[in-house]
Amino acid sequence: MPRADPSGHLNADHLVDDIGRRSIRGGTVTLGAQLVKMVVQFATIVILARLLAPEAFGLIAMVAAINTLLDLVKEMGLSSATIQRPDITHDQVSALFWLNTGIGAALALALALAAPAIAWFYGVPELVPTTRLLAIGFLLSGLTVQHWALLRRQMRFTAVAAIDAGAEVLGFVTAIVMAIGGFDYWSLVAQRLVSPAVVMIGCWALCGWRPSRPRRAAGIGDLLRFGAWVTGANLAVALTRSIDQVIIGRLWGPSMLGLYERALKLLMLPINNINAPIYAVAMPGLSRLATRDDRYRQLFADMMQWLAMLTMPLFAMVPVMADWVVLLLFGPRWSDGVPLVAWFGFAACYLPTMLSLGLLYLSQNRAGDMLRATLLDCALSIAGILAGLRFGVTGIAASFALTGLFVRTPVAFWLATRRGPVRLHDLHGAVLPSVVAALVAVAVVVLLRRCVIPVQVLPIVALCLGTGAGLAAALVTLAAIPSSRRSLMALRHLRQLRPREG
Repeated sequence: MPRADPSGHLNADHLVDDIGRRSIRGGTVTLGAQLVKMVVQFATIVILARLLAPEAFGLIAMVAAINTLLDLVKEMGLSSATIQRPDITHDQVSALFWLNTGIGAALALALALAAPAIAWFYGVPELVPTTRLLAIGFLLSGLTVQHWALLRRQMRFTAVAAIDAGAEVLGFVTAIVMAIGGFDYWSLVAQRLVSPAVVMIGCWALCGWRPSRPRRAAGIGDLLRFGAWVTGANLAVALTRSIDQVIIGRLWGPSMLGLYERALKLLMLPINNINAPIYAVAMPGLSRLATRDDRYRQLFADMMQWLAMLTMPLFAMVPVMADWVVLLLFGPRWSDGVPLVAWFGFAACYLPTMLSLGLLYLSQNRAGDMLRATLLDCALSIAGILAGLRFGVTGIAASFALTGLFVRTPVAFWLATRRGPVRLHDLHGAVLPSVVAALVAVAVVVLLRRCVIPVQVLPIVALCLGTGAGLAAALVTLAAIPSSRRSLMALRHLRQLRPREG
């Protein structure tokens, strides 16, 4: 039953006047927790890669590719609806809670019943019990969606960060202990169940809101329509990210899929851990400023510039150091994954900025535009994957990276800025200095490899030398460009990040 004043957990009007300070503080807290989470995830990838064979990761990836799509059906974009709406009632959130819970339970049951068919499709009998256990995760996450959204709506970033990092740590510990104990791929199954269970417990403990009994609520139709648009867009994104793994698993089996999935995971890990806190911090702030063009434009431009500076130079060096990365992190038996890591590193240069464009659609209540843009992006991505199919797994990775840079990103930038206060030149101005810095960093690393670093040097030494020199060159380049030099001045940046008055 709800508390006496359930609306206290829903009202966000008091956040507007102080939104700049809250965004800065929330960004600091969230980024700190995300760094902890990223370190844990990175350690998980490295340690488990040395404890388990590629086949184990490929087997779990076969189910995960399907689960990614179903998870978005369970969510239905209703967390975004709860965060984005300026005014929302207790009855509406209660209705959304029961809807998420019911869909989560239905999906868990459907996946459990479909387990034999999934195992038949891939030709791997072990997928039957694996799929049925992983189905439990849908029920756990269905119970969590609205509590998680309310914590973010209230900009309670410390609580969100603590839950997120805690779940990651406990899942990591569980997987490592079980892998050492000889449980093989079951350690990965356990990890995928422990983390959502911890998130559910944490959200219910730290969010005081409780749903009322199921009943109809006025205005729920608008929230469902918004959620449907968001879900459609997210499903298109998930399909883009999953179809390649489904094809590889079907055609080449779990071993090759394991190599592909681990290489992709290695590069997507930092991207997800960078973009997730940006969404968590910027979504509530931008939503509150959606009608204040100058403040909105300034906040988004600052966010985009810092995101590009943080990611582009670093990821640009990965393709020219991919062999060192694989030898150091995974070991010699993963050497076939070197070209995959190189191509995914190339893609990682632009993916964080491209993915952040979803904030423009969501915070401006342009879910319909987002769906249309995402469907087009999905079609372009799938076309690229199919074009690379004849060249094998490496061809798929190469096609994904190249079409993303030269086709998908320009189209995404143009579509996102056709409406709203942020224009195309704002995005170009935010990312161009980082593009220049990334090219300089790559040139420095290539020069070091050819003229300075011996071939027989240890991978860890070579990687440190190359990364250090490349980042130093990128920093000097950014400092030489006026717009990025201003952003590199931390104190001035903190003042600028507070959205300006219109």
